Amino acid sequence: MYIAAVLRRVIENHKASLKRRFEYISEGIIKPGAETLLNKIYTELYITEGESEGVNKEHEVWQVELVSRAQTTEDTPINCNDIFKPLPGQEKNIRTVMTKGVAGIGKTVSVQKFILDWIDGVANQNVDFIFPLPFRELNLVRSDHYSLHKLLLDFHPELKELKDGEEYKDCQVVFIFDGLDESRLPLNFQQNMISDLKQTSSVDVLMTSLIQGTLLHSAHIWITSRPAATSQIPVQCIDQVTEVRGFNDPQKEQYFRKRISDESQASRIISHIKTSRSLHIMCHIPVFCWIAATVLLLYKTKDIPKTLTEMFIHFLLIQTRRKDQKYQSGTGTDEEKLLKSQKDILLKLGELAFNNLENGNLMFYKEDLKECGIDVSEASVYSGMCTEIFKEESVFHQRKVYCFVHLSIQEFLGAVFVFHSYVTENLKTLKSLLSEEHEPMLGLQSNDHLHVLLKSAVDEALKSRNGHLDLFLRFLMGISLESNQRLLKGLLIHKHSTSKSVKETCQYIKKLNREDLSPERCINLFHCLFEMNDHSMHTEIKKYLESPKNIKQKLSPAHCSALAHILLMSEEVLDEFDLKKYNTSDEGRRRLLPAVRCYRKARLAECKLTDKSFGILATVLQSPNSLTELDLCNSDLGDSGFQLLSNGLSSPHCKLQTLRLAECTLTYKSCGIVATVLQSPNSLTELDLSNNVLGDSGIQLLSNGMFSPHCKLQTLRLSEYTLTDKSCGIVATVLQSPNTLIELDLSNNDLGDSGIQLLSNGLSSPHCKLQTLRLSDCLISEKGCFCLASALSSNPSHLKELDLSYNHPGESGLELLSDRLEDPVCKLEKLNLDHGGEGRVLFGPHKYACELTLNPNTADTRLSLSEGNRKVTRVRKEQLYPDHPERFDGWDQVLCREGLSRRCYWEAEWSGGAATVGVAYKSLQRKGESNDSALGYNDKSWSLFCSSGNYSAWHIFKHTFIPVPSSRSRRVGVYLDWPAGTLCFYSVSSDTLTHLHTFHSTFTEPLYPGFWVYSDSSVSLCQIT
Repeated sequence: MYIAAVLRRVIENHKASLKRRFEYISEGIIKPGAETLLNKIYTELYITEGESEGVNKEHEVWQVELVSRAQTTEDTPINCNDIFKPLPGQEKNIRTVMTKGVAGIGKTVSVQKFILDWIDGVANQNVDFIFPLPFRELNLVRSDHYSLHKLLLDFHPELKELKDGEEYKDCQVVFIFDGLDESRLPLNFQQNMISDLKQTSSVDVLMTSLIQGTLLHSAHIWITSRPAATSQIPVQCIDQVTEVRGFNDPQKEQYFRKRISDESQASRIISHIKTSRSLHIMCHIPVFCWIAATVLLLYKTKDIPKTLTEMFIHFLLIQTRRKDQKYQSGTGTDEEKLLKSQKDILLKLGELAFNNLENGNLMFYKEDLKECGIDVSEASVYSGMCTEIFKEESVFHQRKVYCFVHLSIQEFLGAVFVFHSYVTENLKTLKSLLSEEHEPMLGLQSNDHLHVLLKSAVDEALKSRNGHLDLFLRFLMGISLESNQRLLKGLLIHKHSTSKSVKETCQYIKKLNREDLSPERCINLFHCLFEMNDHSMHTEIKKYLESPKNIKQKLSPAHCSALAHILLMSEEVLDEFDLKKYNTSDEGRRRLLPAVRCYRKARLAECKLTDKSFGILATVLQSPNSLTELDLCNSDLGDSGFQLLSNGLSSPHCKLQTLRLAECTLTYKSCGIVATVLQSPNSLTELDLSNNVLGDSGIQLLSNGMFSPHCKLQTLRLSEYTLTDKSCGIVATVLQSPNTLIELDLSNNDLGDSGIQLLSNGLSSPHCKLQTLRLSDCLISEKGCFCLASALSSNPSHLKELDLSYNHPGESGLELLSDRLEDPVCKLEKLNLDHGGEGRVLFGPHKYACELTLNPNTADTRLSLSEGNRKVTRVRKEQLYPDHPERFDGWDQVLCREGLSRRCYWEAEWSGGAATVGVAYKSLQRKGESNDSALGYNDKSWSLFCSSGNYSAWHIFKHTFIPVPSSRSRRVGVYLDWPAGTLCFYSVSSDTLTHLHTFHSTFTEPLYPGFWVYSDSSVSLCQIT
């Protein structure tokens, strides 16, 4: 009873102590009375599950969002209070959590919020103790004779009533090790661990034992770190990885409104930030929001900083002005004089910053300060003068540590120091950046020699594996601009023009052989161009993506995030965004989507987008953007995705003129949504809804929108297989009313002559202004052609092009329509009657049946051909085939003789264990067992793998799993529409076709049907009647 009472008292005292320590937030300003209650200003951060395998050691300048788990295609937001709770679908027990995030992203604030909510009874009430042990303070513990309880007593004296720490075994305890990146402890997980709470050891052994779980295994461990430092903890010691991504767009605005009490001021700043795309992007990091708020509160004009360097220069000027007011009673507002008065302080801080960049040090101790000529006894004056640049903290046993309030400020001042060293010819500083051959050139200060320095800095930064000089390089490039040097006049005195050097450096960066560089280094070079006001990043990114190496090199989701941010920073309107050109994962493609807002055209076809992706697109359309053309063909949009997208289509910001939604799994429901969009003010002039299951009911709903005076549609494509003659009657009604249609595509529908007769009623109307009509493969015979010819006579002044290919016009129909071409009154200029014939009035793809035979010269020697070269069997005994350059000699494959470049249909039946049915270009490699010669494993072939338990479609070694057909049929139908670029596979059972998969491509050569036959299996070409 007594022990329980003591424990309760200790817990209450412990909470009170933590409350005093964590309830305030300073945001870099360390002045009495300047603190703000955390709960008053706290803005929710976006935290997600992060990668769990491998370590990303890259610098955080580009690492805004890290790689997600390979199997995670959608972000799972995590509340900071729930980090020890399993995510949906997880059943594991989570003991140790690693939270990663770039400097300033909000890791420590998340820890602070976690602790406060526990103290205030908001969350985690099953926890008895939370012990925050920041690594910056653990660094100061020197003794090797610490038990766990003794160490905790030094940090938390209120625990003194507990005897030896044995009570912790019966309590729910959370240890928080904040700032792994600041650790100077030798964390060795290979050495002997301890397990006894009373045993003494060094602090690093206590830490590793706790993390590994040999000591107090029941405790929960939370470690926070910048990404590059996470490799210090073995992967097997971490149960869950989370990632702090900072603020999303709504959270940015919420932050400014909470931080700035004057609502009109907050609105003005938010408005200014939104006008600068680059500044808006940078504010995803909370510390940048703080810096931006500090600067923009004092800048009333619209001429606000738009680059990183400009923002930091203005921030520095504000701090020097504040220092002047505080310590010198004000010497005026002359910024040159202010910088001169503080030049010594700022350059010493710059030297400290630069000297420690190489080692990645963020925390400094008295010995670090002494090396830069900073008297430790005067350090508090330095931090007092620059409270929002450099700060002094009293930590463990009141020992002092010093740091820049953010890594970016350290790198900025480091760049200022280096540029000043160049101006003053300080070779000692510059030697670390210059190769020996370039050192003598700095004896005389000149514009050309500045180029040498910048070029050498680029080369030095590119050598880094983890990019520790990336942000420093960006600042150095930015400071080289004369406009920025003028802002720093008083600190930098440079008499020579730098414009030539800047231009030469930009050209040097553009000419670098990027094939030898990692994506991270290339991305930072794009940032450097932006800092030097060179806005050709889009062109450079395009060159980078199209280089031979990078076509094959896969971009991580983090790369894609950084690229999207760079593209968004461009203030110019770009032409075309093609998502397929980015070799990345589904998650990577999703992270690129926000960049489409600065393009006129967005090609997003066949990119495996999800509802979340369509929500992002809707958000883009709901905000100011440049999009006039959007292609989403062959995506899993569906009615639910289109419902999300429609929120953007209905926005007054939406200026889309062309919307392509072919083969997007839409139904009649989406037609109703389209109609609603058309009935409101909109800019749509071209709409493609081909190859969806709309049906006649969908066309009826769509027509409601086309009757609206707001409808501006000029081109409508409805090529599919679900429309009947009823749809023709509905379309005719639209054509008989005032409308704007000039092109209509109803190809590949079973309209028949009855449908054409109804459609002709609309074509005859004086309201009909159609210039192009496509009716390819619509089961039209002579009777239908008569109706069309009659309509052309009644309304001869508009239709210029008529496509009736793959129909059966007959001689009389052909003659009648040909007469219209010769009629001087009729405007018809182009008439397509190709590939006609009696068989074209059959239903389904059977009308395109073709005869195929296997080519013996291509068959692997383990394949035997029979039945007039229409059957292939995998045999154990090698066949005595003659050598031939077209013969496969690695994979058990064979191609057909016939090369196809039109619409064709064939069927094949497999037996045995498994087989692959596919098509390939004749240029497919034949020799060896590489991917280049395997059907479906390269860019010259497409295939369907079939087995009793697994079906999958393959192209360029990427596969899509397909449910095994319920009929269990082993007969496969293949329909090729070569001109349209589609290849469809079907399961055939009792003449019923069940769709399995469709490939979409731009075919450049005739395609040869082929087969890959596995052990004890065979494939036969079927006769189609």
